Amino acid sequence: MRRLAVLAVVAALAVTAHAPAPVSAASVEESIGVGGVWRTYVLHVPPTLPASTPVPLLLMLHGGGGTGRQMERLAGFSQLADRAGFIAVYPDGVGRSWNDGRGDPHITAQRERIDDVAFIAALIGALSQRYRIDSRRVYVTGISNGGFMAQLLAARLSSRVVAIAPVAAGMGPSVAASLHPEQPVSVLVMNGTADPLVPYGGGPVARDRGATIPTSEIVSKWAAVNRCAGNPTTVSLPDGNSADGSRVKVTTYSACAQRTEVVLYTIEGGGHTWPGGAQYLPARLIGPVNRDIDATEVIWRFFASHPRP
Repeated sequence: MRRLAVLAVVAALAVTAHAPAPVSAASVEESIGVGGVWRTYVLHVPPTLPASTPVPLLLMLHGGGGTGRQMERLAGFSQLADRAGFIAVYPDGVGRSWNDGRGDPHITAQRERIDDVAFIAALIGALSQRYRIDSRRVYVTGISNGGFMAQLLAARLSSRVVAIAPVAAGMGPSVAASLHPEQPVSVLVMNGTADPLVPYGGGPVARDRGATIPTSEIVSKWAAVNRCAGNPTTVSLPDGNSADGSRVKVTTYSACAQRTEVVLYTIEGGGHTWPGGAQYLPARLIGPVNRDIDATEVIWRFFASHPRP
């Protein structure tokens, strides 16, 4: 029964989410052909954008079993895009999954060896032809399987991706072993210590969905490839909501190449969730949602402060 419950959680990450934000009427579903396959995505362009100034592009990747449309509801980046003036796009993975480098045959995109790096590269290129995208401000965030994929994109597509923010996600051992990006990439990692699906300390993902290295090693590897100097600083944020059973600690490597940073938000007692978002399944299955921070706001502030020089 526990195994069935875990599999249900993996498949239902975004499907069962209660939407904290409405789907914007300005968002449209589009498609693009990549490698002989039609790939779909949801595109949100704010109704007013500067006519002469290039704008940032933010891509958000869904978790296993999710869709781009559901991610738009979960995080509320479209509403933030209208206020902050960036374009948001929510790609769809093949079989509601991403080929994130774990090589796990249980995951459709990985079993079929879908080239999701090529898909995201083509999508960035196509949108850059249609809109005045600032190539110095192309960002990727994602949750769970989408967060794993964000790490792979930073490793393989650092010429296009400027910063990433994986949430409730890890890094596959094979990706970690070959982590040699062409350019430094700013990285914000946000993981919960009580995540029952993607273990904070590393190991099997959801029992049989591949593996992840420990969160501490993920951060150390990014700090190494970004040539960060000195020791990191660590601060504990105020426990603004003591009822959520979790607290937030922030560790920052700030003296890194090309003004990049590597930041870890440790959600002590946090689960496989989006901080500030919906408790989309019971806490006994996925762990609790932290209410001290709003991941959407935190991630955008990080992205906005880290353009490529």
